[in-house]
Amino acid sequence: MMIKKAILAVLMITALAGCAQTEGQQRAGTGALIGGAGGALVGQAIGGNTKSTVIGAASGALLGAVVGSATTPQRRGDEMCRYQDRYGRIYTAPCDDRYYNGNY
Repeated sequence: MMIKKAILAVLMITALAGCAQTEGQQRAGTGALIGGAGGALVGQAIGGNTKSTVIGAASGALLGAVVGSATTPQRRGDEMCRYQDRYGRIYTAPCDDRYYNGNY
């Protein structure tokens, strides 16, 4: 019974990870899956019981999500900057070269 619940949980997490829309969200989801699986294996190997496996899986998933999100490469031109026109209106638009050169 426990195996069926674990398989169902993995399938649900995989389905939710596939719904991520940005590259950062996809990398965080993939990192959480890989980290959770690795953490579960390490937890089982160290503790040898269910509690250790669950703690290892949770810790690995959290660490994997953080690392996956933090290692998402930033593409030049994806950043949005706030500008103010001569009438005082504030708007957002893709950043220009002043942003990338540090002259803002």
